[in-house]
Amino acid sequence: MLLEQIDKDLIEALKAKDETKVSTIRMFKSTIHNWQIAKRAKEHAIEKEPQDADILAVIQKEIKSRKDSIEMYEKGGRGELAEKEQKEIVILSKYLPEQASPEEIRAKAKEIIAQTGASSIQDMGKVMGPLIDEFKGKADGATISSIVKEELNK
Repeated sequence: MLLEQIDKDLIEALKAKDETKVSTIRMFKSTIHNWQIAKRAKEHAIEKEPQDADILAVIQKEIKSRKDSIEMYEKGGRGELAEKEQKEIVILSKYLPEQASPEEIRAKAKEIIAQTGASSIQDMGKVMGPLIDEFKGKADGATISSIVKEELNK
């Protein structure tokens, strides 16, 4: 299970005295814990262990947040902070499944466009839903969206 792997990696990082990895994994574990609390409050349910799919969703959200931060730091001339965020992205990305290539996404997008008969940007929703499901954890929504827009604008 992914959560067990994260715990093992934290122990390994502590032993290796890798401060960046330790702080990143601890911060991520805290985010997972906060997700559990929010889910419990929302569903009035007892606390349960998050599933791998839940953890992957949290990882993707954290990576997106860091990418946004990098962009802001670079605009503000704070290269050292952007570099720190980039290192955290590398650490978190280790837990994601192998990412789909743009070519794979494009091929599947073309297939779904043909199946649904989508022909313009107004039909984007018909294509995005199945593509997001297909590439959950393997590609971010922004990449999928840009490829679908390109294909629908041809």
